[in-house]
Amino acid sequence: MTLISAHRCGAGDETALENTRTALLRALDLGVDLVEFDVQRCGDGTFVVHHDDTVLVDGTETPLHEVGYEELCAHAGGLLRYDEVLHELAGRARAHVDLKFTSPAEAYADPGSTHEVAATEQAVAVLGAADVIITTLEDESVRAVRSWSRHRHPELLVGLSLGRDVRHLGWLHSLRTRLSELRPGRRYGATDANLVVGHHLVARLGVARWARRRRLPMLVWTVDDPDTLAYWLRSERAWAVTTNYPEVAVDVRDRTAGGAR
Repeated sequence: MTLISAHRCGAGDETALENTRTALLRALDLGVDLVEFDVQRCGDGTFVVHHDDTVLVDGTETPLHEVGYEELCAHAGGLLRYDEVLHELAGRARAHVDLKFTSPAEAYADPGSTHEVAATEQAVAVLGAADVIITTLEDESVRAVRSWSRHRHPELLVGLSLGRDVRHLGWLHSLRTRLSELRPGRRYGATDANLVVGHHLVARLGVARWARRRRLPMLVWTVDDPDTLAYWLRSERAWAVTTNYPEVAVDVRDRTAGGAR
């Protein structure tokens, strides 16, 4: 059975509720298999559940890594701490942790000293490695987490996300990025990622087939259309699907399973 992951806690059209406790609890009540949420790191080392890497401070967009947690709360109240979400998930659903930060370049020489590993270690301590998956767009982050977890927690799934937004890049950089995603062998070999994570369009253009041939689990993001959900929720097309509308996905999966019988 294909697993369902509630994207940004599954807020759907209520975008103001993304990555909030309200959406998190609603997703858990639906019985989703995983809850996906974005994690950023504040300047004082506190991990918070937040998508953007900046916050408005006195009218100025300020990087989160320059803002402490207390100051962040003063300017963007209501943000959940990472540890709060982990404890809320314990015993109810797996954590799909989407890392939105990186470490200083020199830290990658010692993967265990990276911020990404610190966040991963915290999740594993609360939930256990089998109930955590880590995803990120950054090759170095995947490499660091896999280097740390490969022998300690081989069951931990760490995925390199394919299908990033390239509209802000020059045409040559955009082309190279897309080609590296449609033919991901080199990047996956270099990072040792053991979970394939692809935008649903990239997945259809051969990445899902590539993953099946290598017997790697495939997580498809972010699927909201009911017909596209039905496609990916059919047996063996994907290991998991991320969606903003988990209630729709659960219904589609139930109907698809009923039709299969």
